[in-house]
Amino acid sequence: MWVRRPAGERVGWLRTVDHKAIGVLYIGMGVAFFAIGGLEALLLRAQLATPEASLVDPEVFNQAFTVHGVTMILLAVVPLLVGFANYLVPLMIGAPDVAFPRLNALSFWLSLVGGIVLYFSFLAGGAPN
Repeated sequence: MWVRRPAGERVGWLRTVDHKAIGVLYIGMGVAFFAIGGLEALLLRAQLATPEASLVDPEVFNQAFTVHGVTMILLAVVPLLVGFANYLVPLMIGAPDVAFPRLNALSFWLSLVGGIVLYFSFLAGGAPN
């Protein structure tokens, strides 16, 4: 059941410094980029399914192959591991929060911006081959 929340409570996730909330944000980012990387893998496999397939140009295929690897490792696996560590480690050691909570939040937002910039470069034709 959906609960209507005040505007300040909805914006709270955007400026939180709680390690559990940031861990959930990291996990959500990792899952989202994992889905995008899976779609890239489907595109690559569809191109290779038949010898005469011309789904994408060879240059775009090489770019998608490179971006797929970066997405799956740096934008999916690493944020998932960091998210679980961010959520669980302070709880396991009994700490109330991480040492630098604002830096923790900044690192999440910068990694999200980095992933978005990577995909804008791919769409603009500036992705590495």
